[in-house]
Amino acid sequence: MIELDGVGRTFTIRRRRPGRLRRERRVVEAVRELSFRIGPGEFVGYLGPNGAGKSTTIKMLIGILTPTTGRIRVAGLDPSRRRTTLARNLGVVFGQRTTLWWDLPLRDSFELTGLLYKVDRERFRRRLAELRERLDLGDFIDTPVRQLSLGQRVRGDIAAALLHDPAVLVLDEPTIGLDVVSKAAVRGFLREVNAEQGTTVLLTTHDLGDIERLCRRVMLIDHGRLGFDGTVDELRATAPGESSIEDVVARIYLGATGDRAKPGAAADA
Repeated sequence: MIELDGVGRTFTIRRRRPGRLRRERRVVEAVRELSFRIGPGEFVGYLGPNGAGKSTTIKMLIGILTPTTGRIRVAGLDPSRRRTTLARNLGVVFGQRTTLWWDLPLRDSFELTGLLYKVDRERFRRRLAELRERLDLGDFIDTPVRQLSLGQRVRGDIAAALLHDPAVLVLDEPTIGLDVVSKAAVRGFLREVNAEQGTTVLLTTHDLGDIERLCRRVMLIDHGRLGFDGTVDELRATAPGESSIEDVVARIYLGATGDRAKPGAAADA
């Protein structure tokens, strides 16, 4: 469902240096030689420190950015060239940003989303009824989005992303800022969607509790390169004696002096 072959993405940064009239030009490699495949029905965690290349990868997968080098396919499509077609097979949730209409009731946001994706009306009604029940939206479905709590808004965003039954779901920090009860509800629902409907899920998060409870496979990226790709148990085995995934990942990315590990250090571990 997701294929990356030798993908790289560079950005040109221009900034003025003190005492010089001309701006300095610098090329930054956000992602370099990135290759991996995610099969149908997999639930994969994609981890890395801030600035590691996670967000750049996600933006290329959904067609916002075009790779500088390499090849990407999502559901068999080139995201940057077939973005509109891909949208019908793709659901995206950004935990820190909403795709809902801020001043409209949640129900109206769903109606507009259904129209944008051209979902058949009968199919839309059935799907909304199912999501309303499973995500417990009934008490606030007629409330303007701006009046929702964070947990309610995230549940609304997840429902909107799944209204058109996408084959692939991309989640960027979906549980950020949620309380324990809301996190448990969101995690439980995502687990059901993956298991019952076979939806392929790619999850980026700094909450490693999400990884432990949801993902069978984990990929670690740093300095734009993939350093580890394997099961959660295989990840634990890279740092014997550590009791949690958080400790394992910290040990991989941080040296004894607190410095970030060099590219490929995760693989060496």
